[in-house]
Amino acid sequence: MDALKEAVLGVLPGVLDDLAALVRIPSVSADPAHDADLLRCAAEVARLAGELGLEVRTVSADGKPAIIARREVPGQPMVCLYAHYDVQPTGELSQWSSDPFEVDQRDGRWFGRGVADDKGGLAVHLAALRAFAGTPPVGITLFVEGEEEIGSPSLAALLAQNAASLAADVFVIADSVNWAAGVPAFTTTLRGLIDCVVEVSTLDHALHSGQYGGIVPDALTVLCRLLATLHDERGDVAIAGLVSGRGPALEYPPERLAQETGVLPGVQYLGRGPATDQIWTKPSVTVLAIDATSVAQASNTLAPSAQAKISVRLAPGDTSASAMRALRAHLEANVSWGAHVRVTDGSAGEPAVVPFEGPVAAAALAAFSDGFGVAPVFVGQGGSIPMVADFQTAFPEASILVTGVCDPDSRMHGADESLRLDDFGKACLAEALFLARLAR
Repeated sequence: MDALKEAVLGVLPGVLDDLAALVRIPSVSADPAHDADLLRCAAEVARLAGELGLEVRTVSADGKPAIIARREVPGQPMVCLYAHYDVQPTGELSQWSSDPFEVDQRDGRWFGRGVADDKGGLAVHLAALRAFAGTPPVGITLFVEGEEEIGSPSLAALLAQNAASLAADVFVIADSVNWAAGVPAFTTTLRGLIDCVVEVSTLDHALHSGQYGGIVPDALTVLCRLLATLHDERGDVAIAGLVSGRGPALEYPPERLAQETGVLPGVQYLGRGPATDQIWTKPSVTVLAIDATSVAQASNTLAPSAQAKISVRLAPGDTSASAMRALRAHLEANVSWGAHVRVTDGSAGEPAVVPFEGPVAAAALAAFSDGFGVAPVFVGQGGSIPMVADFQTAFPEASILVTGVCDPDSRMHGADESLRLDDFGKACLAEALFLARLAR
């Protein structure tokens, strides 16, 4: 362990330099204006993989390019290290304390878009491999895709087309969140995801609100009433037919939740039951956006139509197809005053249960305990990582570990996304120790 720890410490400065360079590439997969940046980022990932002496291929299944870099070791297990190089949009730049595409170091953390999710995860893989000078004692496949932030729509096709190159005994998916700063976690349940756009219409053209208001319903009021039916009075999801389960017996104190979320004083939490149930094993509904006249451009008009985008997180045990049918049925049944409603299905990702058992799990538990100096915690995640279910379907005999470099203060997807440098170093060591322990 001491020799490997020294090796990891030796490679960390160069790995962090490469992470900073990756952060400078605005590889936002949701915005076609950044398609060239995704190509540039994929090329940089391929270059870094090539420097490790791996056999590198850039592949695509009518989507963003992915990198598959492989090296087999006869008689040894094959480990696939997964990460993604695409990132979320920045949102309002005024909410950031520094340029999101330049690393800024403050109080032991690096700030920047993708520094944690998930270029930081990629950097963990690079550090673990470099600690062995590119030749760890087990076979390695480094698999880095560029579509995770848009639901990995072509991943299933990529897995099918490249099954021989991606087949492995163990998959390490470095895209989740640790339990706390300094405390690692293995994720054992993940919520799935569906979304849709719902449009309501009451008129074939706009009307003067004074002339006809009071008898003709406007679409925006109808939409507001419809969206309000998605939750009951306590904030539990009110869509019939969705699966709901129980989370692990893990205490999540209200004061910690308040500190991590920044909820305003007096604002009540939603739903009934423990916090871990609410965020890990029960469904949730979020209204992501509403298309309507802005306040600045408002006039005294009855709006003929309005639409909203709705996202539903699915509990483990549910399916995206069943949940989409339930959501559609709810929206069509609860629209007020005979308004016309149209639902357009959006993206979908399956929930997952990730078993943690057997010799691979034992090796991971020991390695991460040594790497962090404390025992890992077993957690669920409310966020969706749909590729876990895709990997389980494509490689049902493989062991899957869902790890992370983020902590609850990393603010993935939000402004001032950050990476705790101390935890980053520990995650690199833990993964290197895991690869060493897997060797036969």
